[in-house]
Amino acid sequence: MTSDNSSPAGPRAVPTTPQEALEWVRSRFGPPRNTDGSPALLQVLEFDLGYLVYATYATRGAPVDANGRPLPAQPGGSSVVVAKETGTVSTLPNYPPQQAIALYRKQQHRRDASED
Repeated sequence: MTSDNSSPAGPRAVPTTPQEALEWVRSRFGPPRNTDGSPALLQVLEFDLGYLVYATYATRGAPVDANGRPLPAQPGGSSVVVAKETGTVSTLPNYPPQQAIALYRKQQHRRDASED
């Protein structure tokens, strides 16, 4: 998990909208790419603890084998959460949105329990 709430000019204000969270993520990470090299679309899902930013990848033009069957996706990729309270940026595995949010909540619960 990665976190950062600063810039070379010092601490930045915490994002208060999904669009601001998206801009934070864009300023810290390279753009995700579809298999053809074109940019993948970034989505933002607001939830109680933060903003989940994740890529949606095009299925059209996906690589296929000699028989026309789709090839498996390349491994890797991440989803990102920007915490509402602190602006902390955390990376998560590229899970479906609700599963990524559940994992983030679990990680936060463990972190909070270890601080007690």
